[in-house]
Amino acid sequence: MFGRLNWVCLSDNFNIFKQVVRLQDSQEKDLLSSSHVPVMTGEVLEAISNSSDGVFLDGTLGLGGHAEAILETYGDLSLLGLDLDSFAIGIAKKRLKRFDDRLSIHQGSYVDMASICEQHNVSEVSGVLLDLGISSLQIETPDRGFSFKNDALLDMRFGQNGDIKASDIVNFYQEVEIADLIYKYGEERRSRRIAAAIVHNRPLETTGQLARLIEDELGKGRSRIHPATKTFQALRIAVNDELENVQKGVEGALDILGPSARLIVISYHSLEDRIVKRFFRRESSAASKFDGRGTHEDPRLKLITKKVIKPSRQEIIQNPRSRSAKLRIAERI
Repeated sequence: MFGRLNWVCLSDNFNIFKQVVRLQDSQEKDLLSSSHVPVMTGEVLEAISNSSDGVFLDGTLGLGGHAEAILETYGDLSLLGLDLDSFAIGIAKKRLKRFDDRLSIHQGSYVDMASICEQHNVSEVSGVLLDLGISSLQIETPDRGFSFKNDALLDMRFGQNGDIKASDIVNFYQEVEIADLIYKYGEERRSRRIAAAIVHNRPLETTGQLARLIEDELGKGRSRIHPATKTFQALRIAVNDELENVQKGVEGALDILGPSARLIVISYHSLEDRIVKRFFRRESSAASKFDGRGTHEDPRLKLITKKVIKPSRQEIIQNPRSRSAKLRIAERI
């Protein structure tokens, strides 16, 4: 099932070796199968129904699950898919091959959706989907370093060309910087203890080393959640500038949405959802919209979901990873 093993020297000081698992063609076939289940597909398709032609932008293409459902359901719709992950794009291209005449795929960030649309001669879109956070592929690929279930190098980059890795943060940031980062992005109240332990025990090179260190420092406790979970979330968010990118993404979508086109956002933790919620409220409220000269501005969005939509109980049973998903929809005025 797994490809050849590559032995990688982690550092001169540690002289530690690990196996780096290379995904081979057989695994790609598994990922192309029904094992990849996109979240809240029915709700996404219903949201698009008001504008079922033109060009739809999937800003987080991933393995192409949502894109496949959209293209299958709406035969008059073309789709432009974006993703930073080159491996995911390779799989999505194979999955969506039968839609080649209505599909364009671009490796890049949804933050740059306006300029990417311009490159593809798209002046406005019929809708935008942002399915935020980490993908199943990234979690299940051990050598990407997102999960402590497998011992791997501390990487955590969504795009393999990113400048900063998680190992850079834990090994070179100041203790106070690490503590603040874990508290802000992981909402971890014990961030100072964790940061002190990291600085005292570094260098740290692998997910296993970091997870064991945090567990030794905090103990297992009574919770079913591993004590390193919030720290790993914080590092991932910091490495990928996730929260800043969410803000830039929803703002950028307004520049390309056509009349009555909808912005559909699925978030997975409170930090992301808070940004989306506040943005939707601000852009849909006429009372609070004034420019620098005190001139009243009309709202640019209409709320379609005044309250967040969560997965059904049945979907959570069938796809447990959907349990933390939150869906919000707004329409361009």
